[in-house]
Amino acid sequence: MRDTIDRSQSGAPAAGAAIRDYFSADEIFQRIVATADEEFSRSNRLLFMSGLAAGFAVTLTFLARSAVTAAVPTDSGELIGNLFYPVGFVLIVMGRYQLFTENTLTPVTLVLTRIASVRNLLRLWAVVIVANVLGAALGAFVLATTGVFTPEAAAVARGFGEHAFATGWWDLFFKAVFAGNIVAAMVWLVHASQDTTARFLIIVFLMFLIPATDLFHCITGMCEVLYFAFRGQETLWAAVVEFFVPVTLGNIVGGVLLVALLNYSQTAERQYPDRDASQLKLSWAEWLYSRQTGHPRSPSFSGENDDELTE
Repeated sequence: MRDTIDRSQSGAPAAGAAIRDYFSADEIFQRIVATADEEFSRSNRLLFMSGLAAGFAVTLTFLARSAVTAAVPTDSGELIGNLFYPVGFVLIVMGRYQLFTENTLTPVTLVLTRIASVRNLLRLWAVVIVANVLGAALGAFVLATTGVFTPEAAAVARGFGEHAFATGWWDLFFKAVFAGNIVAAMVWLVHASQDTTARFLIIVFLMFLIPATDLFHCITGMCEVLYFAFRGQETLWAAVVEFFVPVTLGNIVGGVLLVALLNYSQTAERQYPDRDASQLKLSWAEWLYSRQTGHPRSPSFSGENDDELTE
């Protein structure tokens, strides 16, 4: 009965084995694997629509930050405005929309365990990032061509885009590495928490660090530079080549190499979260080229069928 209560329908832990309200690294990993399996099983159409919604939700971050910063005409205006940066991320994470940087951690877990292929991962990333950029572009275009912003807020918004373009390519890359680290760490901690309030506080605190430390996120930053471009002060080509490319690469490095791989390494003994993992593991050729993906179920912590995990 206890095992039934403490596991979700997917088999992922719903409570810690040693301490009910505290997950081990292995248990957090299994919860992320369950999320990754759900993402891989979604169609391109569903991924695209969810990614489009996430891209447009990011516009709320840009809108709120610009408007609040302009509304506080003191030296503390920028700090207070930065407090509203997490608005879009709260919507995205709590609403389970598909955001590209969020997907640098969860699906990678299945690829690292050779349960999902690299081709499938790239397919998911491509669909989501295109949808995110289109959603952000739509929001930026509306803000740039209508009177949603006050003149003061519009000036602040232009300042964000100007600052992004004034930052060097490699500076953008390394700033984005740290931002990718923060976003992926946020995803890990969200899966480690059990209630909505804790998740909300994790999102708000960690996402606040991105603007507070002058880091860059590829989708929110793209909204800022596209707004600047739609106002006729830069080209769309420059927005892509001079900003989007280095920031996206940096976010990937920060999210995958510094978080996914490190967190994976501390859970290596549980890298096949299934009672019959041998049937899920892809060959190296399948891992690179196929569209095949296993459907993991988390193992019990009672030792049942643990021998199969080591076969």
